[in-house]
Amino acid sequence: MTILGWMLIAAPVLLGGFAFIGYPAILWLWSRFRPPTVLPPEPAEWPELTVLIVAYNEERRLGRTLQHALAVDYPADRLNVLVVSDASTDGTDAMVTNFGDPRVRLLRMPERAGKPAGENAAGPMLRGDLVVSIDASILIPRDSLKPLIRALLDPAVGLASGRDISIGDESREGNKTESSYVGLEMQLRALETRVHSIVGASGCFYANRRHLQQVQLPTGLARDFAAASVARSHGYRAVSVDAATCLVPRTPTLKAELRRKSRTMSRGLATLAYLRAMLNPFRYGSYAFMMASHKLVRWLLFPSLLGWIIGPLLLLRSAPWTLVLTAGMTVGIGLARLVVAWPEGKRLPRVVALPGYVFISILAGWLAWWQLFTNQQQSMWEPTQRPSVEPTATA
Repeated sequence: MTILGWMLIAAPVLLGGFAFIGYPAILWLWSRFRPPTVLPPEPAEWPELTVLIVAYNEERRLGRTLQHALAVDYPADRLNVLVVSDASTDGTDAMVTNFGDPRVRLLRMPERAGKPAGENAAGPMLRGDLVVSIDASILIPRDSLKPLIRALLDPAVGLASGRDISIGDESREGNKTESSYVGLEMQLRALETRVHSIVGASGCFYANRRHLQQVQLPTGLARDFAAASVARSHGYRAVSVDAATCLVPRTPTLKAELRRKSRTMSRGLATLAYLRAMLNPFRYGSYAFMMASHKLVRWLLFPSLLGWIIGPLLLLRSAPWTLVLTAGMTVGIGLARLVVAWPEGKRLPRVVALPGYVFISILAGWLAWWQLFTNQQQSMWEPTQRPSVEPTATA
């Protein structure tokens, strides 16, 4: 029992240390032996593409997203927009139909089926050789699309992912800590790109080849995660493009962040289980290592943290001081409950925001693993409710 107790206490330290210190350090050292990432030059003629947006009841935000998508620096006659309405019940369909630009088309799903089903259904209506998937709530800066497309001019690249920039109104929100996590994620993707290939794309802004986009996936999966592996399994690299930025409004509260993270991780775990063959290092080499390190080890950290509650109880006689871990986890869960109940629109104190975000993430991870083991995956896609924020807001 003593050995088991120490193993339970050590597991989160080892997993967390590797996920957030060891793996980034390995990537950094590995990348020193790789040439810098350079985009192909601009083509004489830009390829035709379709911007794909799956939306559910996005009447309030979608109009501005469409305006930004059509205003990017890209030849107008090479740019199409397809909006898939997931059987919206508000004015989304009418707004798209009456948008007033022939490049914008609508595909309405006959009944709610979720984002992955909408992405599958869009296949026959895609125009051009490339598909750019964006979220209905994000904004694309004018000069961000061409760098993303230039990456795909390399015949070895099948998917190119943008760089998320988290923005929001600091005077009102309680979740600025999300920006730090997003920044870490973008740095890891940049290193993975230099080494070989990213293992997951930004769901807010990424592009891939049409024949890869048309690969049908089970509707319970996260396509942005799976898309990188689809590209790799077809012999392509998946890359992150720093110059291809998109502005992603932060969720305004940690309560909303708890819902978003648990939903994202739950689908991510289901997707990882589906893609488990990609973890074979004899077939996929460095990609398998990065998939295991970036995704599997990081997500295993969450259930392992239960060891800081159980382990000290097993060491009660030999090392009673370890109960400080149990106490810390208990206080942390209480803090998570406090920040979840924090009034929306009232700024969360900085001294509470960071640890609150950490323990909200832990709760979300526990919930995601519970849903996986009990086969309680969320049956219907719910888009993240992000606020409308001007591009000049604080990042």
